Amino acid sequence: MLLHCHCLSRALIHQRNILIPTQNSTATVARLTHFRAEYPSPGRIHAYPLMRFEKIQISEHLKRSLNAKKFMADAKRGEEDLSYHKSLLLDKSKFDLQLQLLALQIPQELCGIMSRILHGFLIDRPRVKPIAQDPSNEKTRLLILSESINDPGLSEVPADKLEAMEKVCNIRVVPYSLVLGYTYWTADHILKEILPPGMEVPSSFETIGHIAHLNICENLLPYKHDIAKVIFDKNQPRIKTVVNKVGTISNEFRVPTFEILAGEGNLITEVKQYGATFRLDYGLVYWNSRLEHEHKRLVMLFQPGQIIFDMFAGVGPFAIPAAQRGCGVYANDLNPNCSNYLRINAEQNKVNEKISVSNKDARDFIRHLTSKADNELKKEGHIKDCKTVNVQHLETSAVVEVCDSINTSHSAAELKSGNRSLHGEKSPQSIGALVGDMIVEQSICSKGNTEDIVKNESTKRNKRKEKEQMGTTGFEISKGKPWEHIDHVIMNLPASALEFLDVFKGLLSRKYWKGTMPWIHCYCFMRANETEETIIQRAEVSLMSKIEGSIVHKVRDVAPNK
Repeated sequence: MLLHCHCLSRALIHQRNILIPTQNSTATVARLTHFRAEYPSPGRIHAYPLMRFEKIQISEHLKRSLNAKKFMADAKRGEEDLSYHKSLLLDKSKFDLQLQLLALQIPQELCGIMSRILHGFLIDRPRVKPIAQDPSNEKTRLLILSESINDPGLSEVPADKLEAMEKVCNIRVVPYSLVLGYTYWTADHILKEILPPGMEVPSSFETIGHIAHLNICENLLPYKHDIAKVIFDKNQPRIKTVVNKVGTISNEFRVPTFEILAGEGNLITEVKQYGATFRLDYGLVYWNSRLEHEHKRLVMLFQPGQIIFDMFAGVGPFAIPAAQRGCGVYANDLNPNCSNYLRINAEQNKVNEKISVSNKDARDFIRHLTSKADNELKKEGHIKDCKTVNVQHLETSAVVEVCDSINTSHSAAELKSGNRSLHGEKSPQSIGALVGDMIVEQSICSKGNTEDIVKNESTKRNKRKEKEQMGTTGFEISKGKPWEHIDHVIMNLPASALEFLDVFKGLLSRKYWKGTMPWIHCYCFMRANETEETIIQRAEVSLMSKIEGSIVHKVRDVAPNK
């Protein structure tokens, strides 16, 4: 928020150790607001709450940076263009390296032959071509010699090569000046030059469409504008905006706060993943490009025609690919911005008929969908729960996938041998048993009965064909009955997803449920001092039930403060 002042003009004045601007300029106010964030003061002025700066703080900053006149000019430029670089360290001219070299002036058509003869004796620098235009003659070219050749008589070149060149054409050696400037050097080289010795150079950043997301550590914050400017310059035009996360994530939607350090102020972008396009506002929704492989891995476990619940869907990194695969998807997110962009993405990817979007609390979302039919019989018995727990290391993200029954009368061996329906019978269909990262299908038939085997295999093929047709011909989510069957539930909120497992206790109604129990894929962080067993114990506390036969999939390492 900017403070609108009336009588601000002409000069900077000091009053009671407080610096008050006297120019009616929103640019000045914006600049001073930035100073306030950088140099907070305990001073307080009721009339100018945005300008609580001690005199000495402002004076020291101005002395170190700019005089008052240039200060005003820079503030105006910074307001007009967010790509304005506020740093004083990055002087591009300081990176100019001038090389005085030798070159051979040869006819244009002989460049290939002469290059082969002089192989190993031409300039050898990344991104520098050994053949250059000749400004004095458009029909000739300059063959730039190695930096180690300093004698115009070419005494450093072997005699056999000189003889071979003379047979091709007359040799003319000319001086050649080559300037390697700021545009030549890599971002890593420039940052090493401008940052103090011993400081770690930022080596990577996350890319979200046209946005580069930096995580600048605290000791590098004084140089954040330099770092952002270099990243911006070296990745144009692909990167148009460079941002840095400010503070820790504390809001209810788990969306970081960003500051724009370089480039445009536009955070609305598009990301492409595995054939899907996601439109999003990076300042309003959560997105993690590093989970692209995990999105694909999990969706590949789904089969066409299956029903998927996505409790923390975001803008749809799981939901959209699942719908493209032919699944019916019920997707939810508490953040209304996520829900809005999820609808946009469903329409953009032409899967809107296969996705139902909600904006609810995750527990309310899943209870609502599974209790629609309970209006008729509210006192029906509850069912066994089938859970998949996904886990993550503090330095490692992980997924634990567990299919289990709360009914302790069924052993773990029974659960592994086949899926069970709500009423306890084995499913006559093939059973998908998760093993590591694969789905292994197992058929169940009577012992020694070959006719049953053939019949069962035929049934499997027909069922699979029906599901594939359902997916490819346009599954209508409006006709789904989630209170009768769900195949997979995704819980991608690693900071707190385990706490939401309590919603599955007694969730489904025996009267309406059909078929096998669903997989529940629950993501969480696993800290360095935790084990897979402790994560399962946390899940069991939420479920108030024992979990057997769990499967853990580690996703990726994450920052130690997660």
